[in-house]
Amino acid sequence: MNTRTVTEELTEVVLPGTVEPEGLQIRHGAVPTAGPGQVLIRTEATGVSFAEQQMRRGRYYDQPPFPFVPGYDLVGTVLATGEDVDPALAGQRVAALVKVGGWASHVLVEAADTVPVPDGIGAAEAETVVVNGITAWQMLHRKARVRAGQTILVHGANGGVGSVLVQLAQAAGVKVIGTASARHHDALRERGVSPVDYRTGDIPAQVRALAPGGVDAVFDHVGGRGITDSWRLLAPGGTLVSYGSAATRDDAGSKQWPVFKLLARIWLWNALPNRRSAYFFNVWAGRAFSKPRFRSRLRTDLTHVFTAVTRGEVTPQIAATFPLTAAPEAIRLAESGTAAGKVILTP
Repeated sequence: MNTRTVTEELTEVVLPGTVEPEGLQIRHGAVPTAGPGQVLIRTEATGVSFAEQQMRRGRYYDQPPFPFVPGYDLVGTVLATGEDVDPALAGQRVAALVKVGGWASHVLVEAADTVPVPDGIGAAEAETVVVNGITAWQMLHRKARVRAGQTILVHGANGGVGSVLVQLAQAAGVKVIGTASARHHDALRERGVSPVDYRTGDIPAQVRALAPGGVDAVFDHVGGRGITDSWRLLAPGGTLVSYGSAATRDDAGSKQWPVFKLLARIWLWNALPNRRSAYFFNVWAGRAFSKPRFRSRLRTDLTHVFTAVTRGEVTPQIAATFPLTAAPEAIRLAESGTAAGKVILTP
């Protein structure tokens, strides 16, 4: 066990309830001690994902009770190791998927849940492809099982998940149609994406003009009424992967209901006698049934994503970087709809 004494101070961002971004609280305290099977990570970069935006509104379907420290993923250096953990991990840069707790200067993580970050990838760059990269890779290759020569539609192609998904798809030889506001179209064209403006006109008609026979897969984080259009745009044999409900972010009422409604719709579609399939994707699916399998897949798939970054197939897209204590400004930018890529927080 690494018994090095830690004299640093813990800084963390607390979400006290359903508050405006300015209602986030900064808390200081003692750095925790790694227990059996754990490592203590000094965070170098964490970020703002759609999950934190929903949690702030109390709309994330399985968020913990308030107050809590948000933060879905992080990258940092192992500062200390607990009992039954290889002491050689100390000093290594790792990534971790934690769901909550990442918006802190120091985080305790199960050693088995960490993934090494290759040399040559900076902390902020690595952070952009942890939850976003895992989500994109697994949707592409484990759910839709894309193949070279196919055509896919990516909603929010300029966003955190979307920008990684686009690049991984292109590395696999797949043609990409991407929805985004007009301000992002030139950047998408430079990446070889055929852009569609989701703010004006008929999205299905615009997509049909580019893919008259339909698309082989749709990746939809929007949900709501538009999910039916995504289903109808599929070519025979196509796959719809739904991984969010941004359209219902500000709705009142049960936070579980939009998910249940979506799951019911997907079940119905899959029960129909057709040659298309639909999935609701969540990166945590399967962990409750088999932690070893979940951890193995996470390590394997995130390693694939890091390899793609190393090869230059994926260029991490950082929208902006803020200090951890400026989390209110960071989440406001992420929620504005104007950011391209991921908003990063650095302690």
